[in-house]
Amino acid sequence: MTVHEKTSPTFTTFEAISIDDLERMTPSECDELTFGVVGLAPSGAVDIYNATESRYAGLRVERVIGKAFFAEVGPCMNNDLVARRFENEPELDATIDYVLALRMRRTPVKLRMLRHPAASRRYLLVRR
Repeated sequence: MTVHEKTSPTFTTFEAISIDDLERMTPSECDELTFGVVGLAPSGAVDIYNATESRYAGLRVERVIGKAFFAEVGPCMNNDLVARRFENEPELDATIDYVLALRMRRTPVKLRMLRHPAASRRYLLVRR
């Protein structure tokens, strides 16, 4: 399969999905993914927040879209490991073990950070 072929979200995994795949997905296809997807505009505002992430985080999509992600939605990721990497690395595909602090409840996750100069947004994938 080439990078330009459409992949079905049913068969797209956290490890295998590419930034190209994410850029081509419709909102409903993104909602079908089994892991959280947060798409960030160049300004850092959330412009994609899939149903899986909404359900796990307990935040309604309408409440999150347009908000500054690292300041208002995910302040526990406003650090050198996550936010600064998005700022400082023009091309990024990194997966890290991380602990989210959701309403004071610690939740171990895998975070995958995706950024490419040709992409319209940066992506943060969350697998619980």
